[in-house]
Amino acid sequence: MSPLNSLFKNAKLALNDAQTALDNLTDSAIDLTVPTVRLGVTGLARSGKTVFISALVHNLIAGGRLPLLDAAGTGRLARAYLQPQPDDDVPRFNYEQHVETLTKDRLWPESTHQISELRLTIEYESATFLNRRLGGGKLHLDIVDYPGEWLLDLALLRQDFRRFSEEALRRAKARPDLSEEFLETLARYQDKLHDEFSEEVAKELASTFTTYLSRCRDDENALSMLPPGRFLMPGDMKETPALTFAPLDLGNTQVKPKAGTLLAIMERRYEAYRKHVVRPFFKNHFARLDRQIVLVDALTAINAGPEALDDLSRALTEIMGAFRPGKSSWLFSILSRKIDRILFAATKADHLRREDHDHLEMLLKQLVEKAINRAEFSGASVKTLALASVRATRQATVHHDGVETPALLGTPMPNETIGTMKFDGDEEAAIFPGDLPDDLSDLFTAEQDQDKPEDQTALKYVRFRPPKLERTAEGLTLSLPHIRLDSAMEFLLGDKLA
Repeated sequence: MSPLNSLFKNAKLALNDAQTALDNLTDSAIDLTVPTVRLGVTGLARSGKTVFISALVHNLIAGGRLPLLDAAGTGRLARAYLQPQPDDDVPRFNYEQHVETLTKDRLWPESTHQISELRLTIEYESATFLNRRLGGGKLHLDIVDYPGEWLLDLALLRQDFRRFSEEALRRAKARPDLSEEFLETLARYQDKLHDEFSEEVAKELASTFTTYLSRCRDDENALSMLPPGRFLMPGDMKETPALTFAPLDLGNTQVKPKAGTLLAIMERRYEAYRKHVVRPFFKNHFARLDRQIVLVDALTAINAGPEALDDLSRALTEIMGAFRPGKSSWLFSILSRKIDRILFAATKADHLRREDHDHLEMLLKQLVEKAINRAEFSGASVKTLALASVRATRQATVHHDGVETPALLGTPMPNETIGTMKFDGDEEAAIFPGDLPDDLSDLFTAEQDQDKPEDQTALKYVRFRPPKLERTAEGLTLSLPHIRLDSAMEFLLGDKLA
């Protein structure tokens, strides 16, 4: 690259970063009239982002039971209502449809695979006498929903195509049962890397690579480190050249590829992915967040085994690094707003007996603390919590042959099975899901459990339908039940509603 071109490129990057800073200053100016909190909601696949947002908004609007949210527990919440979101170029979170699916159909809403936004305005009385004399308070809560897989793409900004390929192939070769088709396809075209580019070859490589990533994400494997994130959640970029590439086995060759070859085009498309997909997300959305919740489906990782838990730990390390990048990081230069509170929440606590909730929270705390140490994280206040955004089960006790057994009572989803029993989705059932071990380190070791009874070898759970909402004596429908959703709200918003 010539000095003139390099100078022009650097000037353009500086101008773009200045525009991001100006946008953030504009946000701050608007905050002077009505304070605004931009809350990021993310999580890896199956973690329950859509349900969390729907339940949070529903409980605030409907006046749900939120005793651990101080403003609600002390009767200071006046009302909450939806308003048009500030960013017209971002899809709106379809709150109304999701709540109808939960409450009327008693089905879980489909996961979202793109960024979306929703503005909730909260009116409240201040906790202090002086502020109460000045009038009621008002807060705009802008909820930004985005896939956690996109955060994992931050690492790609530190990797050229060679480094990306090395890392991706190292993981693929460690999972031969999942990557066999992709690795065979890659080997078939290994001697054609320096041949003239073929779109059909590129599509085949990208397709088999995407299939491999999809298999990794399946519940029985529950792996998390699966960049590039858009390969599994392409949205409107499906089949674009920026998503039609794959890692290649480059060996020890350091020769610059000839223009127009398979290797050269694959490398160019990888750079396009970084430029047109990764950077815009961090600049246009992530850099403007104030608070963040990361939802973690630890139960599925536990069921899948030690490899899935270890992979989840590495994913949390990458995610943590995005929240507090080093000063040499490109991301550091655009973060004029700092995320000052981060909540990591283990979801689906209602799939466990009450006695195991503390174990689930402790497991997540161990994973997060390990990630903090690896990422050399500092700055924001970090908390861990076990919750259920919508509680689909109730604690119960089953009496059989004079023995009392604790269980969960709920309506399993249609076609869920336990052993030879298959559920129809209509009738309630009492189910014992198993217990988390007292020593959580056992979850990270591949012990053989052949000598244990089947019901003691692993945590097993079925998916339950959302609950049938209860009604008051006056016929009013109550809000969605939950476990510690109000505790999450207090950590994320409590100081803003004081």
